[in-house]
Amino acid sequence: MTQFFAIGGQVFPATVVKIMPGVVTQVKTKDNDGYIAAQVGFGEQKAERLTKSAKGHFKDFGNFSEVRECRMDGAEAPAVGATVTLDDFREGDVIRVSGDTKAKGFQGVVKRHGFHGGPRSHGQKHSEREAGSIGGGLRTRVPKGMRMAGRMGGDKVTVRNLKILHINKDENVMVISGAIPGRRGTLIEITG
Repeated sequence: MTQFFAIGGQVFPATVVKIMPGVVTQVKTKDNDGYIAAQVGFGEQKAERLTKSAKGHFKDFGNFSEVRECRMDGAEAPAVGATVTLDDFREGDVIRVSGDTKAKGFQGVVKRHGFHGGPRSHGQKHSEREAGSIGGGLRTRVPKGMRMAGRMGGDKVTVRNLKILHINKDENVMVISGAIPGRRGTLIEITG
């Protein structure tokens, strides 16, 4: 993240995103598939890493490392072979960004759920960050949904109502207001 200074002197917290140009590899129709969507391939990888079926599917469009499908709600799907670039976005557009959050591995209840832990006094020596009782009084089981230690992060998250502050077509870079999910290098999906 960084700061973006608008022309009027206003400062925005912003995230800089590099946009990879994509190619439409397949168009799904209502008659054949039951819905309208465009399958877009992007990124490069070695040809020998592709399977024969992927090579046949991509034809001569390229050796794509990533393939994603975009639903077209009421809009007309582009033709096979059309490129998807920064030209489809404008400064000031309101977008939503989806991606995987940072994965933090197995974490305890203090970090994962914000528990306070036990008191530091009255003879409690080793219970600073423990969960405490899990409510075993009446029942002989653990209730469903009990918050405990476990794997944290790595979830798909969508952030809505973000604004495009600036577009640099020479370097294929977009500046988006606010924070987006994931670490540096995370693959994200931007929809209008």
